[in-house]
Amino acid sequence: MSYFSDLGLAEPLIRALDTKGYSEPTPIQRQSIPALLEGRDLLGIAQTGTGKTAAFSLPSLHRLAANPKARSNASCRMLVLSPTRELAAQIAENMRGYAKYLNLSVQCVFGGIPVGKQARALVPGCDILVATPGRLLDLIDQRALTLRNVEIFVLDEADQMMDLGFIVPLKRISALLPKERQSLFFSATMPKAIADLGKQFIHNPVRVEVTPQATTAERVEQYAVFLNQAEKQALLSISLKKGLTSGEIDRALVFTRTKHGADRVVRHLNAAGVNSAAIHGNKSQAQRTAALLAFRKGTTPVLVATDIAARGIDVSGVSHVFNYELPNVPEQYVHRIGRTARAGADGVALSLVAPDEKAYLRDIERLTGVTLARAPLPDNFKEEAARLPAPARRTPAEMEQDARREERDARGLGGARGGQRGRTPRPNNNRSNGGQSRDGQSRDQYIRNERMADNRRATAPRGPQFDPLASEDREARAAAAPRRDDRSARPARPDQRGGDFRRDRSERGERAERPVKLHRDAVRPVGQAPRGDKPQGAQQGGQQQRRKPAGKKPNGTQRRWG
Repeated sequence: MSYFSDLGLAEPLIRALDTKGYSEPTPIQRQSIPALLEGRDLLGIAQTGTGKTAAFSLPSLHRLAANPKARSNASCRMLVLSPTRELAAQIAENMRGYAKYLNLSVQCVFGGIPVGKQARALVPGCDILVATPGRLLDLIDQRALTLRNVEIFVLDEADQMMDLGFIVPLKRISALLPKERQSLFFSATMPKAIADLGKQFIHNPVRVEVTPQATTAERVEQYAVFLNQAEKQALLSISLKKGLTSGEIDRALVFTRTKHGADRVVRHLNAAGVNSAAIHGNKSQAQRTAALLAFRKGTTPVLVATDIAARGIDVSGVSHVFNYELPNVPEQYVHRIGRTARAGADGVALSLVAPDEKAYLRDIERLTGVTLARAPLPDNFKEEAARLPAPARRTPAEMEQDARREERDARGLGGARGGQRGRTPRPNNNRSNGGQSRDGQSRDQYIRNERMADNRRATAPRGPQFDPLASEDREARAAAAPRRDDRSARPARPDQRGGDFRRDRSERGERAERPVKLHRDAVRPVGQAPRGDKPQGAQQGGQQQRRKPAGKKPNGTQRRWG
């Protein structure tokens, strides 16, 4: 079987593939499509960029078209779950292209846009629904969607689902799906935790593994440059500016570990004349969509992103990937550099390694089995770095605020809510997660990494935004400001009666001392009687209390009064 026509797909699908220019299936498509056409469950293990989307889309569309059914309100026949919004939108776009000549509707729902609009679009029902877990559960809770009619269920990028902490939503979704269904489970890696998750969705699956686990793209040239943390920005700006000018770089992806770090890199690149944009969890959905669209069109040749864009974003023409900061989870490196060298093209991956990131590099080389080639710094690097323009000067308050944000971001405390929007994972030592954090690292490893990051921030020199004059002015203003305990420097406040409430007691006149309240067991001063006390046996006015005669109670029992 060397062509799609030999796999038994319907003629409208073959015509759509010809329109896209696809004629020969990839290895995972060649192994998956026959089993899926038979209705078998599938466990697919393949690194990103191997054609997994077409591997599950084509046979699923074939089965739905061969068994047409009327659409039910607020339901779907096929459900595809994706970990990120960008990947969900991309899957939906590809499936619309494959179903171009079929009477099948495709809807896509994810966070960041009003849920009411998506709920109204699902009222008449659809055939294929692509969704992120959070927004899917929102629609189910609002009774805008039901999963009782799902015939085919696809879980894509299952390992990233685990990394982002979607284990609990996935279990809830699994309970809502009908038992009689076809399930497809795809993942780039297959550790024990992912395999245990797969047992909840698939039964007696066909296992398809086209490449060894955790391997990097074969056509990617991988380099590592050792330098100080303060030199990274200058090297990145110089490399991108030269590459874009000479035409060596067509499009480039730059990966950072934090969201505010991505914004800082964009400010420096734009100041150096490199048109760039950032995409991360703190950006609105409109900003993320606009940045990705400009990157696809080539109007913005450099896209700076966190690991949210490391999975499944298929942008043709990405020639270079720069790891501005190495990921602390080595599997993320595989997904980062998988954005280049797609569809048979070549690519280059350059990692900027600071002294405290050498341990991350060793973990990456141990996992991938590839030793990154060491590249030296360019000639006249210091002279070229000195000529780079500084970004727009910010106030000390803005710099201090950014520093606090970066620290919170690194510790996993920052980020907008928006569902699970770009939130940095924190240690979660629940037993259900095997005592590991959501990003796969143990508690001890997490603490060690955070201490190393704190030491790096403490020892790293200030960037070009630091303004010593503004710092001196701030210190001078602080020295001239009155101290809290210096009441003489404070302006006097008038009291309610007018005048100064800080007047000396002699001017206001001595007030009579209030009587001191003593405890009932305390010794009273000689010659003083407590206020309100009465002699025993006396009433008010000094008269002797009279004893009442003994009488009878109404029930006849006698009682002595007194």
